[in-house]
Amino acid sequence: QVQLLESGPGLVNSSQTLSLTCTVSGDSITANGYGWSWIRQPPGKGLEYMGVIGFDGTTYYNPSLKIRASLSRDTSKNQFSLQLDSVTPEDTAVYYCARFGQQSTAFLDWGQGTQVTVSS
Repeated sequence: QVQLLESGPGLVNSSQTLSLTCTVSGDSITANGYGWSWIRQPPGKGLEYMGVIGFDGTTYYNPSLKIRASLSRDTSKNQFSLQLDSVTPEDTAVYYCARFGQQSTAFLDWGQGTQVTVSS
């Protein structure tokens, strides 16, 4: 059973950088055929896909966030991370990490989510 756990600050000031980490257990983030994603949900809005880092380290970003977002991973810790620069109150959201199955083209496992609030 794959489990994902998000961690990071609950409160960030505007213009600062938000850093979140997802710790994965039950499978390796280098396992063939999977991507490791970040998704967020602002209050009162739908889910927004932010980006993915693949099992081979390749990355893809939502074009609307590409300039500000950066994905990385630490294979020795089985973790992957999101960095979002120059945050504003519009970046306030619940942030989720999730495992994406390339064959099924579906999100297979989700973290519980972590609330991030950006103060103005």
